[in-house]
Amino acid sequence: MSYNHKEIEKKWQKYWAKNNCFNTLDDPNKEKFYALDMFPYPSGQGLHVGHPEGYTATDILSRMKRAQGYNVLHPMGWDAFGLPAEQYALDTGNDPAEFTKKNIETFRRQINSLGFSYDWNREINTTDPEYYKWTQWIFTKLYEKGLAYEAEVAVNWVP
Repeated sequence: MSYNHKEIEKKWQKYWAKNNCFNTLDDPNKEKFYALDMFPYPSGQGLHVGHPEGYTATDILSRMKRAQGYNVLHPMGWDAFGLPAEQYALDTGNDPAEFTKKNIETFRRQINSLGFSYDWNREINTTDPEYYKWTQWIFTKLYEKGLAYEAEVAVNWVP
């Protein structure tokens, strides 16, 4: 009898999603653990080998902490603002907003197919006004306190 990974993986991924196995519960009796991966830029046709390479370590650590009884917050999101996503869309003759949305759907499907234990109820998209209003707010506070400013300083640079 051979191992049928296609059936087995689909079975467990469906179970995990249906039972919200990786959602973070608000349990004040458990010690907290927070694992945050760098959000991918949805600027291409999908994941490359470097994405899961980096995500594997935090996934292993998150699963270990859950097994040890921790309340684990392990969200995923998309760094969709900025030039990489916009430039890729324009280079391929697409509307940046629509193309980025489509790319996010592809990335999400691919990440899910790898079986990572993200809390998808806390998915973040940097183009969501409910998200970026807070980055704007904190920047304004930093600026008001003189902690965000323009300056001319020496930097290491090789032409």
